[in-house]
Amino acid sequence: QVQLVESGGGLVQAGGSLRLSCAASGRTFRPLAMGWFRQVSGKEREFVAGITWSGDTTYYADSVKGRFTVSRDNAKGPVWLQMNRLKPEDTAVYYCTSGVGVNSLGDYWGQGTQVTVSS
Repeated sequence: QVQLVESGGGLVQAGGSLRLSCAASGRTFRPLAMGWFRQVSGKEREFVAGITWSGDTTYYADSVKGRFTVSRDNAKGPVWLQMNRLKPEDTAVYYCTSGVGVNSLGDYWGQGTQVTVSS
């Protein structure tokens, strides 16, 4: 079992920045790809960003490309999501997730952290 814990959400004005982090613990026997999804109440959870276990390749949703950056220092350390030039439409609960690969995220999920961007 793998536990994922997110932190760093909050309230920010449009144009501001936030940095989310996700720490994995438990049975992390193998390096994991990690990713971030977000969900607005009443809508489906959507992909935001993903990063390979080595950190050498990243993926982004078109809506956040150029504004958000996903990163990690090593295969088992925390994963960060730096969010710049935030917009009100970025308001959502952000979830950290893991998987064998970036195209198979969703094995485990964190509890989510609220990000609210005011206009």
